[in-house]
Amino acid sequence: MATVTVTKIPHKPKAKRRGKKALNIELGPMDRAKDREAREKLITARVALLIHHPFFGNLATRLTLINADDWLTTAATNGRNFYYNSKFVNALDTKELEFLVGHEVLHVVYDHIGRREDRNAKLSNIAADFAVNGDLVKHRIGRMITKVDCLYDEKYLGWSYEQIYDDLLENSSEMDIDDYLDQMLDEHLKDENMSEAERQQIRDEFREAVLSAAKTETDASKIPEGVRKMIEDLTEPKMNWKQMLPQTLQSAFKSDFTWMRASRRGWHMDAILPGSDREKEIDIALIMDASGSCVSMLQDFLSEVKGIMEQFQSFRIHLLTFDTKVYNHQVFTPDNMHDILDYEVMGGGGTLFEPVYDYLKENDILPEKLVWLTDGMPCNTWGDENYCDTLWIIHSTKIVPPYGTYAFYEEA
Repeated sequence: MATVTVTKIPHKPKAKRRGKKALNIELGPMDRAKDREAREKLITARVALLIHHPFFGNLATRLTLINADDWLTTAATNGRNFYYNSKFVNALDTKELEFLVGHEVLHVVYDHIGRREDRNAKLSNIAADFAVNGDLVKHRIGRMITKVDCLYDEKYLGWSYEQIYDDLLENSSEMDIDDYLDQMLDEHLKDENMSEAERQQIRDEFREAVLSAAKTETDASKIPEGVRKMIEDLTEPKMNWKQMLPQTLQSAFKSDFTWMRASRRGWHMDAILPGSDREKEIDIALIMDASGSCVSMLQDFLSEVKGIMEQFQSFRIHLLTFDTKVYNHQVFTPDNMHDILDYEVMGGGGTLFEPVYDYLKENDILPEKLVWLTDGMPCNTWGDENYCDTLWIIHSTKIVPPYGTYAFYEEA
């Protein structure tokens, strides 16, 4: 992953921040009286969540409360424990503590550390906080902490962690990042003493806990959209893309009926049945993301398409690639289908879906099926969900699109 050096947005002086240092929290040995007070306040906050937000409350009770006055100034979690600084906790009221507990819970639910991969660690942590705080504010989990600054921007409401990261990577300067780091609410731990097997066990245990906790929440609107999509992904088995693709394309070839040819099936009775018009030409549009993560999929994908379409006598395939623009629109029919494997991918910049829909509409292309091959991380919206039937084949990230059917591309 490239280092963060882009400076498209100039740094603007901001008002003095209410950083963690403003609370005068110093590391040191635990004070038993202060710790007792802090634990009582945290337990009260968890009970309040159990009553008003059962999903969050149930997950919060799975985290063991552990004092960390000697090494931590705010709070943190490793998926099993909730580490806290008693002075920081005692500086917050109950509603703010509900927000803090919810913050740690969502970091575990979304597995932000596990999803980091080779991303820049600082920017990854910032993106994770924007994602979590946005969910908490939107769903009114406690009240956003005001004793110190928290990372929050309405722009990122509904964005995934990966989408926020990409936007920050493209539009933030190093000075912006330093400023964002000062607003981090907690510490993001990656316990080096824990084996990968132990980390995976925590992930698996928490996924089971998420499914159980979701059953206790009577109002689904109180569960963040990202969590709901994750639950759907865990509970609804997804078809392999090589199974989904032929079904999607073949469904566009449902026989239409015409009264121009009589069906022989009706000859033995006093009736004339409609004939089947199997020669109708079907339009299909294949849209391929030009980002680097998808290029390796190209030959595999086009080979599958070629094999499927060779079963039919009449078709028209619109094939194009895109980044923030549309490139190399070509049309393939049975006459030139053998050339499809030589198609050249063009582009390679950012990822915008809207220009594709604009291009299709401007050129009066309304396919029977629209098939996207993408990493599922547009810089803006997912485009026009009402345009036509859509299949998303999404590369490895396990992002769930907001509309259409979908399958995940998995390399053999």
